[in-house]
Parts: sequence; C-alpha cells; structure tokens
Amino acid sequence: MKDLFDLSSMSFVQYLFFAGLYYWICYFLLKKTLSNAKIQQKEITETDVRREVFHSTISSFIMTFMIYVVVHTPLRQYTNIYKNISDYSLYWLIGSILIGLFIHDTYFYWMHRLLHHKKIFRLIHLVHHKSTNPSPFAAYSFHVLEAFAEGLIVPLLLFVIPLYPISIYAFVLSSLVINIYGHLGYEIAPQWLRKSFLFKILNTSVYHNLHHKQFKGNYGLYFRFWDRIMKTENPDYEKVYDKIQQKRFEEKF
Repeated sequence: MKDLFDLSSMSFVQYLFFAGLYYWICYFLLKKTLSNAKIQQKEITETDVRREVFHSTISSFIMTFMIYVVVHTPLRQYTNIYKNISDYSLYWLIGSILIGLFIHDTYFYWMHRLLHHKKIFRLIHLVHHKSTNPSPFAAYSFHVLEAFAEGLIVPLLLFVIPLYPISIYAFVLSSLVINIYGHLGYEIAPQWLRKSFLFKILNTSVYHNLHHKQFKGNYGLYFRFWDRIMKTENPDYEKVYDKIQQKRFEEKF
C-alpha cells in the first residue's frame, strides 16, 4: 500500500505543479501581457478552481490506482512492459509514445462521444462540463466513473503495445501537459502554427475551449482528424482561433 500511496502522491503533486504553474503564469504573472490571448473574457472564480481541484484530486488517485493494479500485481506478467531498451530500440522507445498518443486520441474521441449521450451526460460528464470557462485545474476534473474510463487508457496500452517504463511515464506526463493546455483558457500557440501543416492535425486551447463553451463538437483530445472525419468539428473553430491570434499578434493571417 505504501507504493500506491507514493504513486498517488506523486501523480497528484505532478498535476498540481503543472496546472498550478500554468495558472500562476497566465492568470497572475503575465495576466496583462496575455490579456489578448484570453479565449473567454469572463473571469474564473475561486469556487470554480476549488471544485476542479477537488474532483481532480479524486480522479488522480483513481487513475493512479488503475496503473498500480496492473503494474504491481500478478497482472503485470500479461502486459507488454519490457525492462531493457535493447529488447526493442531507442526508435521504438520514442515511437511508442507517439503511437500511444494516437491510440489514446482514438479511444478518447469515441469515449467522449459516448459521454455526451443525453442519458449519460447529466449523470457523469456534467461534472467536467461545469467548467464552461475552464482553468488549467479542470484537466482531471471528472466524475468518479469518468475518471475510471479516462484512466483505463494506460492499462489498455500496457496490454496492446510494448512499453518501456520511461515511455509509460513520458506518455502520462505529456498527456497531462497537453490536457492542461487544452483547458488553459488562453491561446498561447506560436504564430507560425497557423500556416504549418501541423495546424490541420493538432488541437489547440481554443479548440477544446469551444467544446466547453458550447457543449458539443471538437471531441478529440490531441488531434483534429476524428472530428474532421466524423464531421463533428466546430465550423467556427478556425474563425475564432484566427480572431484571437490576430488580436495577439495584431496582424492579419
């Protein structure tokens, strides 16, 4: 149980550190500098932040517990965790993280669509959507059942693809940081992104913020392709994104 406590504590501290760092920088340190990057102009209240941190604390424990059960019990023998980098290669160590993000995005998109079913939304997903104007702390603000669904991705990956311990940690950390960016409330993407091919592939903070504001569309986590394939992308996304970026950089695209 000590291992579980240590893992849970580390997971929560990691969430609190990155969410708190983004929050402090955007909402306090550089608030005036980033004023034109604010996606929704209304202010986030202390009540909102407390609610998000409360639910995120519980979610963090649940998701850590799910990883613990697989990694620190006899179930581990059925996973594809490997101990030596030489068992595969350095290329695979890096590639497995990217493949994991791709699988996660696909899993998340369809799970997210299911959570928006009218018979499920009010029972489960509404907890997350109480953050209509999300802060970085909303990243893990889930109902208990949604936390289980969200946390299932790591055990799933461990049974599907070979993963080295560093790759597992890198996947979890990158997922958290990207998730926090999606709930940031500010668009901090660099100007060059708009004219890059990456813009057609990657989500932005505006992308997910529109989902929180309008409760529909933009269901993807990291990438745009499932929303574009399934025609669920918000038709105003690029227009809203351009408006904010034009205001930030004071020039037309």
